[in-house]
Amino acid sequence: MSGHEHDRSGPGVDTSGLFGQSVDCVEAVHELYSYLDGELTEVRREEIRVHLDWCGPCGGAAQFEEDLRRVIANRCKDRVPQSLIERVAAAIDEESKQDDARN
Repeated sequence: MSGHEHDRSGPGVDTSGLFGQSVDCVEAVHELYSYLDGELTEVRREEIRVHLDWCGPCGGAAQFEEDLRRVIANRCKDRVPQSLIERVAAAIDEESKQDDARN
């Protein structure tokens, strides 16, 4: 087993009989963002999840990325001033009226 592969079941142990097709670290890291974004098939998502559950370094990386996304999402919630919302709504309404008048 190379230094980049991690498997809690030990070197040379095939866990595919227990968990289905096994995923190595390279695959898990390569598909991490697709996994976090929910863009994988159910089967592939489960394969990656099993690897992340059993591989400490990959699971840690996934948890870090998930936590980072949560922090960014919570910190980047800019509030749009009500006056701007009203001006945009009025402009859309005016454009709609002009479009109706042309037709």
